[in-house]
Amino acid sequence: MSPTLVVLVLTLLLGIQPITTDLYLPALPALTSGFGANMAQAQLTLTALLLAFGVSQLFWGPLSDRFGRRPILLLGLSAYVVAAIGSAFAPSMALLIIWRMVQGAAMGAAVMCARAIVRDLYTPMAGARAMSRGLTGLGVIACLSAPLGGLLSDVFNWRIALLALAVFGAGALTLIALRFRESVAQKNPQALQPRMLLQTWWTILRNPTFVAFSALSTASYGGLFTFLAASSFVFIGVLGLSKTEYGLVMFSMSLVYVCGTFWCRRLLPRFGVRRSVSIAAVLTLSGGLLIGVLAWAGLHNVWALLLPCYLFIFAHGVHQPCSQSGAIGPFPGAAGAASALNGFLMMLAAFAMGGWLGSHLDGTVFPLAYGVMFWSICIALIAWTLVRRHGDPAIVAASAPL
Repeated sequence: MSPTLVVLVLTLLLGIQPITTDLYLPALPALTSGFGANMAQAQLTLTALLLAFGVSQLFWGPLSDRFGRRPILLLGLSAYVVAAIGSAFAPSMALLIIWRMVQGAAMGAAVMCARAIVRDLYTPMAGARAMSRGLTGLGVIACLSAPLGGLLSDVFNWRIALLALAVFGAGALTLIALRFRESVAQKNPQALQPRMLLQTWWTILRNPTFVAFSALSTASYGGLFTFLAASSFVFIGVLGLSKTEYGLVMFSMSLVYVCGTFWCRRLLPRFGVRRSVSIAAVLTLSGGLLIGVLAWAGLHNVWALLLPCYLFIFAHGVHQPCSQSGAIGPFPGAAGAASALNGFLMMLAAFAMGGWLGSHLDGTVFPLAYGVMFWSICIALIAWTLVRRHGDPAIVAASAPL
């Protein structure tokens, strides 16, 4: 496959996550009132999706190591399209949550395989740059998702916004079916044997490089998810923005993230992975502390939230490509399993945060502000301790038993 095709594949597979979560966010308040549901149920349409997304990767990873990335992608993307159609026509909130769980499980196949493909084709350092390019494409998709969702829900309704996800999934499925070539050089016939699987997971979880980078990716995604899950209720419900204006807010956040991924590619050749992460953590902590202080000082307006979050999201464009590729780097023979565990940990944090937000969103900006501040502090501590000490993606010693 040509480098351009690989980047396009990574863009679509990684981009399926933000379009699935971001596109329906502007319609979430209308969806909630349309079903007569409460806020906790509304949050469940997102947190249940992400929990299924995280858990499913534990199964998709070993399956892709055994049978290859291509068949898993074909199966997962087909299920995604079916679930997207089911979500769009769900007659009740309960069925919508069920279809979103199926959609999340199917989405797990795409994102897990994308991270594993990077390790199949690249060395750890080159993988960070390739992942950054793919995440730039993800950022472009995220830029378009919220404005498109707001437009579709304003002009039509929330069901059309959810149906648009089926169109995206069908496009990704067509590309994989027609152009993607298997990236696994040698499939592992023992990948699904229970004893081998447990040994593989234990070896991965004991690796200090995996622990350091997975902690970073988990904390970084936890902060992003806090913003995603709470932003529509805060910006629309508390600060009074329209759905279209909220879509523009999300567009600006995604654009800042894209700029962060470009910055990442400039930092890596000069400073390497560990120092790049440490530098970005300065911005993360600055944004997190600023949003908390401004909220505590009573400055509850759009810019008091956006400006600190811009700092956080800009640095997120460095933390995610470095941490996701770094966590999988030591395991060329078990990239699927390592990718699955890394994704599971991220989604576990998101699910826990979603449950907390569902019970703490109180019509103020404080849950959003304090949540972002908490994760920012965690990111800085991880970047300046664990990643600095153990975050060498060139370490491959642990790959020998796998």
